[in-house]
Amino acid sequence: MSISVTFVDSCMVIHDGRNKISVDPIRPFPSDFTFFSHAHTDHLCRNYYRTKLTSGNKILTSKETSLIAGARGFPMPEINETYNGFQLLDSGHILGSRGLLIDDDLYYTGDISTRERAFMKSATIPEVRTLIIEATFGRAHYVFPDITGVIHKTNKLISEMYDQGLPVLLMGYPLGKAQILTRLFSHWEPFYVHDVVYKMNNTYKKLGIALKDSVMFSEAEKQGLLSRTRPWVMISPLVHLRSNFVKLIKKKYGAICIGFSGWALDNRYRNMMGLDHAVVMSDHCDYVELLEFVKASNAEKIYTFHGFSQDFAHSLKKLGFDAEPVAKSNVPKKENDALLQHSLDTYI
Repeated sequence: MSISVTFVDSCMVIHDGRNKISVDPIRPFPSDFTFFSHAHTDHLCRNYYRTKLTSGNKILTSKETSLIAGARGFPMPEINETYNGFQLLDSGHILGSRGLLIDDDLYYTGDISTRERAFMKSATIPEVRTLIIEATFGRAHYVFPDITGVIHKTNKLISEMYDQGLPVLLMGYPLGKAQILTRLFSHWEPFYVHDVVYKMNNTYKKLGIALKDSVMFSEAEKQGLLSRTRPWVMISPLVHLRSNFVKLIKKKYGAICIGFSGWALDNRYRNMMGLDHAVVMSDHCDYVELLEFVKASNAEKIYTFHGFSQDFAHSLKKLGFDAEPVAKSNVPKKENDALLQHSLDTYI
């Protein structure tokens, strides 16, 4: 099979000798097939519903991604999980996330995680000739702690805040991270969730994920359930301290903010985001896991994309792999800007 991978008008396009496949386009792109790996908004086509992409495009995505995207205002009619020559494999990133396997020969990962977290399982790793792999954390110093340590550290922080009578915000991306946090820490009482998280939690529950029923923020405020003198826990979106929501919560209730992100591995991250505490926890592979994924795939040719794609391709070359970035990295030249951009990106 003759394979080519190009980056055209901010869209990755795979030519497999028969079809042109656009993957995770953020705007309509003419192709035979369009693949959406998951329902984070930086992987969805914003104008899909209005333009129907291009006449004749066939949509490849998981049923979960279609339903979650619809709940977020990105409806996907006429989706399909199977066409001849294509297979969708679990990528372990968020509920419904998939990678695209073409003829058992090429694999596009989408965003991936190979570590189990709460109800999320490890990504499937196929053996292929050509691998297109994300490199969000494609620098060697990004090595994440075990999830058990993350749980222990967080429970200890919450316990210390409860001893001081302080409420706690556990902050993560509303889709994906927030549901993991809900599952891991909903044993604390009283337990609330931000309205945006409440909506995504309900969607997850409709898709069979067991999450604790909880009162959403607006209803808790309306009923006077939130107190400045009695501690409580709330799952909220990961936003900057300067956001109106966080300013309100801190001023009115004196809440402590704990943010969860792989970028928290950088010491500057906590101050940049204005967090009281930052905990390293990601829905992506770290650098070591990315290397393990590449090795397990036995790929002869590797393309890298997203994040530190150029750095990761360079590291792979030094290890003897035939690797190159699909396009220039989407990380700004100044790493401080990169951290802030990724943290405030459209995962919300």
